[in-house]
Amino acid sequence: MKSTLETRLGLFFALALIVAFIILEMIGATDIFRPGCRITASFATVQELKKGDQVKLAGVQIGHVERIDLLNGQAVVTMKIHRAYTNQVRTDSRAVVKFSGLMGQNFVAIEGGTTNAPVITENSSLSTVTQPDLGSLMAQLQDVATDIRGMANSFSPTNFSELLGPLTDFIKRNSPVLTAAISNLRSVSDKLAQGQGTVGRLLAEDSLYQSVSVTMSNFQSVSGSFTGLVHQAEVLLSKANGLMDDVKAGRGTLGLLATDERFYREATGALTNLHQILGKINQGQGSVGKLVNDESFLKNAKMSLQKLDKATDSLEDQGPLSVLGIAINTLF
Repeated sequence: MKSTLETRLGLFFALALIVAFIILEMIGATDIFRPGCRITASFATVQELKKGDQVKLAGVQIGHVERIDLLNGQAVVTMKIHRAYTNQVRTDSRAVVKFSGLMGQNFVAIEGGTTNAPVITENSSLSTVTQPDLGSLMAQLQDVATDIRGMANSFSPTNFSELLGPLTDFIKRNSPVLTAAISNLRSVSDKLAQGQGTVGRLLAEDSLYQSVSVTMSNFQSVSGSFTGLVHQAEVLLSKANGLMDDVKAGRGTLGLLATDERFYREATGALTNLHQILGKINQGQGSVGKLVNDESFLKNAKMSLQKLDKATDSLEDQGPLSVLGIAINTLF
């Protein structure tokens, strides 16, 4: 009877253990029999990280911390990544210890990784990023609070009065000038409101507004014309560029003159001949040279012109019949 009771109790506890294990497996608290890949990462400090904490990628749990060892002053964290997520973690990914809120649980976050890098394998090692712990953050906040408190204390009533003292003295010394300036400003604003003066009329009268509008319209039309001129200038420059391209390519008359050696030789020969002709003229050679350089030709030309002038005068003095008689006698 006693052995039967012990057997029942044993079976009950065994069944309870099996059920508890199944429940833990279902909620993810344990994954002893779940296949996965173990990787490591070395941290300068793991803060409050402990065995069993989660490993996340993009906020999704992909594994857990299996063990934490101390090696050469570094905390070596061994993580087990579920087999379904091993192809999501790359060898160039980085591990960083984070915490969920001020009182939250620490976890390892996997960041980065490129698609060009290979996926992790068993015992792969990831690089790490050290995050400031909560203690250092609180110390920095304390330093900031101390600085703010010091700034607030520096603005005591005494210091504040010393700061505003020069400004107060300036206002007292220049009170009449400031009062007159304020009065003038008020007078100007009243005139503007009443439509007095050029600016006031511009603000109050519709005719001036219409004139300004017409002026602006004319200015816009002029701007449009200027735009057309700019376009024409661009077209002209484009044609000039095309002409220069044709000249460089040897197309057209200018292109042939600029690139054809035959035209160059002919032009050079013509200039040489012209130079020789001018040299002969300067030396008095030939009819043109003698005409230019010989003074006797000039004297003979003057004498011929004088005789022609006298003959013309004598013809004017004689009548038509005398002229006819002279011509007949000359011919016969």
